[in-house]
Amino acid sequence: MNKERPNEPSILINGVKLSEGQAMSLRVSVEVFISYLMEDGLGDDEHGIAMKKSYLERLGEIRDLMFFKREEEE
Repeated sequence: MNKERPNEPSILINGVKLSEGQAMSLRVSVEVFISYLMEDGLGDDEHGIAMKKSYLERLGEIRDLMFFKREEEE
């Protein structure tokens, strides 16, 4: 039996497992938001800079779970 893992991460929201298409949509959304923050940010004031930093840190954690956590489980 071939037990290939899906290409997309396994994501559970409020007890509901997302389909592969839904997981792909969420993964792409995370990547697009990261790109947006890197290019446009959230303003040059202290609050905008702090929010950008915080969002990028959390999104980095999420990205690590989506891409690297699965590799560690093999």
